[in-house]
Amino acid sequence: MTWLTDRAVGSLRERIRGDVLGPEHPEYDAARSVANGAIDHRPALLVRCVEPADVAAALSFARDEHLEVSVRGGGHNPAGAAVCPDGLVVDLTAMHAVTVDPEARTARCGGGATLAQLDAATQAHGLAVPAGTISHTGVGGLTLGGGMGWLTRQHGLTVDNLLGAEVVLANGTLVHASAEENPDLFWALRGGGGNFGVVTAFDFGLHAVGPEVHVGVFFWDMSVGREAMELIREVVPTLPPRHSVLVGIGLNAPPEPFVPVEHRGKLGHALIIGGFGGAEEHAAAAALLDGGPPRLFEMRTPLPYTHLQSMLDDASPYGILDYEKGIPITELSDDVIALLNEYLRRKTSPLTFCPTFRLDGAFTEVDEDATAYGSPREPGYMMGLTALTFDPEELVADTAWVRALWTELLPHAVGPGGYVNFMTEIEKDRVRASYGPEKYQRLARIKSKYDPENVFHRNANVAPVAA
Repeated sequence: MTWLTDRAVGSLRERIRGDVLGPEHPEYDAARSVANGAIDHRPALLVRCVEPADVAAALSFARDEHLEVSVRGGGHNPAGAAVCPDGLVVDLTAMHAVTVDPEARTARCGGGATLAQLDAATQAHGLAVPAGTISHTGVGGLTLGGGMGWLTRQHGLTVDNLLGAEVVLANGTLVHASAEENPDLFWALRGGGGNFGVVTAFDFGLHAVGPEVHVGVFFWDMSVGREAMELIREVVPTLPPRHSVLVGIGLNAPPEPFVPVEHRGKLGHALIIGGFGGAEEHAAAAALLDGGPPRLFEMRTPLPYTHLQSMLDDASPYGILDYEKGIPITELSDDVIALLNEYLRRKTSPLTFCPTFRLDGAFTEVDEDATAYGSPREPGYMMGLTALTFDPEELVADTAWVRALWTELLPHAVGPGGYVNFMTEIEKDRVRASYGPEKYQRLARIKSKYDPENVFHRNANVAPVAA
């Protein structure tokens, strides 16, 4: 346990405009909680920053008091990287303002904003940033690791739409990173995670989206699991990029109003198709599923884009116990389908499943070396093997299940790496493999320039090396 004198903490309070929360503060427990309820870290202090100068003061204090540092935005990193035990948390949650220039189609977003806050501001003008699929996700962590969601096939990853960033470095210096200023840092921020500094503001390019989109949810019982996955394999790659795809592999039908009561809880596969064109275009895409195995149920409806962005919130509520590993798969081969159907019947929690993004279109049009994003830019799937439950014993069982399935799928994967945002266990070898040797070494050289002492290491860490 770190012991800090009242005098030292008082001096920090005098240096910042924000607030300092210690264990005695009534908001301490709420502030240290993260999305993964399996994480229970107790930091020495949380510094709730309201401006970049607060961040610089917090980093200076941590250095003087020899405290480990973590950075909290939305608190969604499954490893709990946002909150360091016995250290200092740079809490950005109060820095959540979003300003939109609708004519320039750009937005500036505070480093502590959530997707819900970003979407609300941009959708007021019929615009959007390609981002994730859970509305309480923090913009910061999502962006720095890559950022994939409903608009990825049409407009690329979140990092592909980043125009610039305001960054407080480990030494307290405030810099701007863009294609023109500190371009090496800008490259590294787009996929290199939180290794290089505290991003207090993001500048994004926007796209016309909505406000109404079309959504179809199609569900097959596991009794036709193989046939359903073969149909998905056939149809999904043919869909135009204006249609987004998320496959809920091994999903238990949720207790939603559109699910017939008699089918709720049944194990199967779900396909969600988001349409960003007209109703006829979406209907034509859905029609490609006809002639396949019988669906247990389906739902098709227009809805606001902001509702699409939050429709999966109930499947991953804040505080649920979580363990996940991501794995890039080029194709849903017969062997992959057989493995999935075998393993999904053996999971313990009804909430555990494998959310899987189809990645192609605009995602593949970005040059492999244009950003630091780690996984290959080739058509395929990013599969999240995700144990979810509110029962600690089920988490133990399904954590073992995730690890075993990941090992079985590895020979069919692009490589042993993955998506750094889908790592509950941050393993050095997997981080290196995710970026590949050349990209990892480039990141390490940039790390040496901007954070030579590895202050920012509670992440998918890239250690600094000599130039």
